[in-house]
Amino acid sequence: MKVLVVGSGAREHALVLALSRDPAVTRLACAPGNAGTAELAEAFPLDALDPEAVAAAAAGFDLVVVGPEAPLVAGVADAVRAAGVPVFGPSAEAARIEGSKSFAKDVMAAAGVPTAQADTCTTGDELVAALEARPAPYVVKADGLAAGKGVLVTEDRHAAEIFGRDVLGTAGAQVVVEDYLDGPEVSLFAITDGSTVVPLLPAQDHKRVGDDDTGPNTGGMGAYAPLPWLPAGTVDEVQARVLQPVVAELAKRGTPFSGLLYAGLALTARGPQVVEFNCRFGDPETQVVLALLETPLAGLLRAAATGTLDQHPALQWKGGAAVTVVVAAEGYPGTPAAGDAIEVGELPEGVAVLHAGTKRVDGQVVSSGGRVLSVTATGTSLADARDRAYAGVAAVSLRGGFSRTDIAARAVRGEITVPDRREGEAP
Repeated sequence: MKVLVVGSGAREHALVLALSRDPAVTRLACAPGNAGTAELAEAFPLDALDPEAVAAAAAGFDLVVVGPEAPLVAGVADAVRAAGVPVFGPSAEAARIEGSKSFAKDVMAAAGVPTAQADTCTTGDELVAALEARPAPYVVKADGLAAGKGVLVTEDRHAAEIFGRDVLGTAGAQVVVEDYLDGPEVSLFAITDGSTVVPLLPAQDHKRVGDDDTGPNTGGMGAYAPLPWLPAGTVDEVQARVLQPVVAELAKRGTPFSGLLYAGLALTARGPQVVEFNCRFGDPETQVVLALLETPLAGLLRAAATGTLDQHPALQWKGGAAVTVVVAAEGYPGTPAAGDAIEVGELPEGVAVLHAGTKRVDGQVVSSGGRVLSVTATGTSLADARDRAYAGVAAVSLRGGFSRTDIAARAVRGEITVPDRREGEAP
């Protein structure tokens, strides 16, 4: 099978790494890729946001895998499908489940999916009214794509209003104000062909830039899987109450979702509630989920792309655990430094360094983005994987580079608890 991966981040490096290990894959390319993917796959230097350019590059491939959300919302998957090449990734219309928070809320309401009550605001007066109608903490979201950073959760109502007005300052912009959902968060990916839904291993992301979940939101500073504190039956419940109903609702609307549906969940006293949907593999959760997937990846993704997921064998998973720690550039998530040399020393067994914001200049790998590397480790236990990941981080040399020091720490210490289920709530 000849496979083309679209994107240039650590998520795409993780996809390329998994596909490179699949004996069914005979040709592997990444467009545009980065310094890490170039070691494993052909580099296609093109604009991933140009649907026609990607469709032209797809000629001769048996499968195209679109990694990031922006190309999906821009219609890259539509153009590739129109060219007759199987593609893993939803249409632009179905990708609105991530591209528009208000659209996602409408779909969830129609499908009866549990989620926070929300108001969509188009004016400052509506924003103020929505904030005044709720207690702190306040949750304010930009309606469109924001690379994981268009959300503010704060106890400060004035700060919430300033953030919302800033979003509304963009022509045609909307802002969503919603109730705060208490409880630990879970990222659950599901492969779907528009009807069959196959959940993957749940993971947990660490969004804020600083230890102990302090500082601004980022695209993600680290992740781990599996979740030792997750109540038994949670995945089955989310499959039945969230994933399958949303896929059915999108199909009913004539915009079937084929690709990766990502449910960001809060495990509340009322049961799992949807925080957000994404239309693609999440970064950095992909790094740990794929590190534990035993099933060859190419056949799974092609089954989703060709509508034959119901015929695919049950997924097989490795034992143990995986942890990924992001090495970010100085200044991230503000204005990150770039052009600094990256050196990686000897790595412990079970550790891989996945590239995100990197490029090669005159033979030297240098930083070129905010999140530069994802150091990903597998181990016999979560504690073992965590130790290996941080040993890998210690082997990385990047001027001004930094990482959170507490990825997976609370889970290892057994400090994460799920609120008791209220009487009468769904099991």
